[in-house]
Amino acid sequence: MLCLGIDVAKLKLDCALRLETGKSRAKVVENTPAGFAKLEAWLRSHTEELPHVCMEATGIYWEAVAEFFARRGYRVSVVNPAQIKAFSQAQMVRTKTDQVDAKVIAEFCAKHGPEAWEPPPLSEQELKAMVLRLDALLAMQTQETNRLDVARDSVRADIEQHIAWLGEQIKQLRKRIRDHINDDPDMRGKRDLLDTIPGVGENTIALLLAYGMHSGRFDNGRQAAAFAGLDPRQHESGSSVKQRPRMSKVGHAHLRKNLYMPAMVTLYRTDWGRQFLTRLQAAGKPAKLVIGAMMRKLVHVAFGVLKSGKPFNQELQNA
Repeated sequence: MLCLGIDVAKLKLDCALRLETGKSRAKVVENTPAGFAKLEAWLRSHTEELPHVCMEATGIYWEAVAEFFARRGYRVSVVNPAQIKAFSQAQMVRTKTDQVDAKVIAEFCAKHGPEAWEPPPLSEQELKAMVLRLDALLAMQTQETNRLDVARDSVRADIEQHIAWLGEQIKQLRKRIRDHINDDPDMRGKRDLLDTIPGVGENTIALLLAYGMHSGRFDNGRQAAAFAGLDPRQHESGSSVKQRPRMSKVGHAHLRKNLYMPAMVTLYRTDWGRQFLTRLQAAGKPAKLVIGAMMRKLVHVAFGVLKSGKPFNQELQNA
């Protein structure tokens, strides 16, 4: 089985083509469209078959090359870096370089045959880019506001001017996100369904839509929750080791981070959230576990609403 492992960095792609004999060939190209074309030409020089292309989901740097090969008919898989790390340890790989990592990814692909990745619709990609940009602007605004509290007079005016500029940019970007959702009939319909969930606001709706928390991408709510790293992790061994279940966090950190405040709002400011809180507190669950459970619950409820095409029903949650 021909497999191409790609270790993705911001500026370059370290590639390892695993041949049917088990041997591999190495290539390094730039992480640019010109580099992608050069890589494909190199592949064609070695084989007429289309290899299975595999890479890790590291930041956003993998997206362009994954989309390039997927749209040209290659089978592309994007796997969790934790899977590659565990596989490397199991193979007793003692060296860590970009080229070795690419070879490990190719071996993982050949032995495990990971599922194919499909590029999300362009509308989702654009929305995700805007949501990530909004998160970055909000982080900068918080940083500058914190600096203002201890700033000297010589720089105070500059910081205040920057805060005002950031506020205007945030306002404009939020409008662009609303317009983007309104202009897409499918997204607009999903937005209206998610808007029926008490505790889920405009920012959270955009977040859920940007990451495709619906049945078009996942088979069930458990998969969607696992994508965000919100699935519970058990740790038991024999009769002496039995730790409390905790959040796995093997998933998308940005999505998980931005579900924290919606979970808090739902728990303390909505009827169905307060009932959920009361039930878990009565069972002796600690506060942090309750918050994590509500984060996971929000993903399940959002997925269920979008899959059924029916508005939120509090009676179902109470039951």
